[in-house]
Amino acid sequence: MSESTKTLAAPPALPAAAWPLGIAGVALLIIGSFLSWSYDGSILGDLSINFYPGALQILAIILAVLALVLLLTVKGPLASRLGHWLDATLGLRALGLTTALFLVLVLVAISIESDGLINVNPGGYVSLVGSLALLVSSRMIPVRELRDLGEARLPGWFEILSIAILMAAVLFGAAYALGLTDVWNFVLCLVFIAAVVAALFRTGVMSWVGHVAQRHKKVLTLASFAVAFFFPFTQNGSDANMSIATQVLIFAATAMGLNIVVGLAGLLDLGYIAFLGSGAYVAAMLSESAFATIDWHPPFIVVVLLGGCVSAVLGLIIGSPTLRVSGDYLAIVTLGFGEIFRLAMFNLDGTNGPLLTNGPNGIPGIPDLQLGSFDFGKPHTLAGIELGRFSNYYFLLLILIGFIILVFSRLNDSRIGRGWVAIREDEKAAEAMGVNVFGLKLLAFAIGAFLAGLAGTVKAHQDVAVSPGQYIFLESAFLLAAIVLGGMGTIAGVLLGATILKLLPEKLRFFSEYRLLLFGLLLVIMMRFRPEGLVASRRRQLEFHEEDEALAEAIEHDLVEEAK
Repeated sequence: MSESTKTLAAPPALPAAAWPLGIAGVALLIIGSFLSWSYDGSILGDLSINFYPGALQILAIILAVLALVLLLTVKGPLASRLGHWLDATLGLRALGLTTALFLVLVLVAISIESDGLINVNPGGYVSLVGSLALLVSSRMIPVRELRDLGEARLPGWFEILSIAILMAAVLFGAAYALGLTDVWNFVLCLVFIAAVVAALFRTGVMSWVGHVAQRHKKVLTLASFAVAFFFPFTQNGSDANMSIATQVLIFAATAMGLNIVVGLAGLLDLGYIAFLGSGAYVAAMLSESAFATIDWHPPFIVVVLLGGCVSAVLGLIIGSPTLRVSGDYLAIVTLGFGEIFRLAMFNLDGTNGPLLTNGPNGIPGIPDLQLGSFDFGKPHTLAGIELGRFSNYYFLLLILIGFIILVFSRLNDSRIGRGWVAIREDEKAAEAMGVNVFGLKLLAFAIGAFLAGLAGTVKAHQDVAVSPGQYIFLESAFLLAAIVLGGMGTIAGVLLGATILKLLPEKLRFFSEYRLLLFGLLLVIMMRFRPEGLVASRRRQLEFHEEDEALAEAIEHDLVEEAK
């Protein structure tokens, strides 16, 4: 019998105080948000006015409304319609915890920005008490057996409308978050987003979204690129935010190439940043910079192909002698290659070697791209909105990453992709089944390097200069972390991981000294609670579920034997 049609057990009894306590918590949270939180009106967007909520107070009200919907799903008018589908209890627990964290951080921020908790007005404490009451209530409500929401099918128009609303929310959220200049406001906005996302995951809504995305792949892809295309129009010509956006796209395009090597073929590459650097150096040497070392300036499309081909050749050079080793040994070899590339760029200065890279000085003064009459360095006006230099490069990178995603998806669904997955799962078994292990490994290195080289050629012009210090081991580590964090072997996961790891350091420069510590903690937490990544590959998710079931069966067998 399917999950959606089986008879469910009667729900456990609801403690008498649990639901009223949750409703009281929601009421206090909303009432407190309409009162003043801070005596000082110059901090956190002015939270000092009664009955006129500031931005952070509006976010708290949204969290309270979401909690109210879940409470009414547990007991109330929504229980009969959604009670057997939404895991409201787990959603409430996630929402209660993150809402309490949000309010605690608000009070901490007010205390730090205005020198003491004495500047916290009563509204802040009322909202904090409401969030704590909601947290306690969520822990009292028992978990119930539910149907699988992922299997729920709704009319096609409603599912497509849901995708459109979700993409619009992503666009609005990204534009709003990037527009925040205050560090505490940005951190609290991230906590709010984390609260909403955690609630969606725990209630099972994201499982349904995943199934809808599988049923409407073309619609989701089109909506995603539409959101990415309209993003520059939400920034009011801000070059600062668009500079971050272009860096995110370059990082994501490079990580997508590494995803072929690590996510599909299972080869641990710790020197991948060298392929990005080789493409950038090719573009710099062939540019019209006064410091360029090659007196040949072909069209940019030729430069792009040359940069990709040079990187692919380097991938073949490093892969041919080393791909017969695997695991830790391969990681050490690729780490050495990354360092060799960086040191080689230092020495190709005309003294220690041929004059190609100008040594540690690099190649500065790289002019902006010019395709026909379109100058990427000049602002342009479209639909009455001025788009600056970084917006021009953003659109070019959007086309590039669309091409890279197309290449990755086609390879992933092809016979070659299945061969890579077979090698990743069990190299010996794949070889026994006739898979050309060495050839496919070499192909993975070459294609991954080629895609990174393409991104490098655009990066050189966008950065205006290249130097060896840009391509250190730490950058390779961040690329690998983006894949592990987002989800190995996936497209959306790698894009999400790359965005997180590139965006947060730019917006949280206040915590720059603790950046590596925060990244390390983030990866440890991910490995503990979601080892498959934020967006799990369907293949890998199945593997983790099978491992968990096997472990549960083994434990049950041991307990039975011990009882006997």
